[in-house]
Amino acid sequence: QVQLVESGGGLVQAGGSRRLSCAASGRSFSNYAMGWFRQAPGKERDFVAALSYTGSITRYADFVKGRFTISRDNARNTVYLQMNSMKPEDTAVYYCAASRDPGLWMSVSEYAYWGQGTQVTISS
Repeated sequence: QVQLVESGGGLVQAGGSRRLSCAASGRSFSNYAMGWFRQAPGKERDFVAALSYTGSITRYADFVKGRFTISRDNARNTVYLQMNSMKPEDTAVYYCAASRDPGLWMSVSEYAYWGQGTQVTISS
């Protein structure tokens, strides 16, 4: 089992950057694929980015390609989401998630473990 805690959210001006972190506790962090999702008010939780166990495979939602980068540091049990060129429509609660199972890691149902979320608000 793994516990996840996100940090780094806050208020960002449009066009700006922000890096989110997700710290994992528990053993065998490198056995988990990691993902970031986001949920805006009144909307479903959407896939943002995912990263394989070693970081060799990454997947991104089309709306963040070229702007967001997911990475991990297995020595620090941490996964990151670097967000650049941010837009007002990026405003949401961002969630970190972990999965021990093989897959595409692009859907909510593939993840068994979730953080509490961190609010990111983009001002125009």
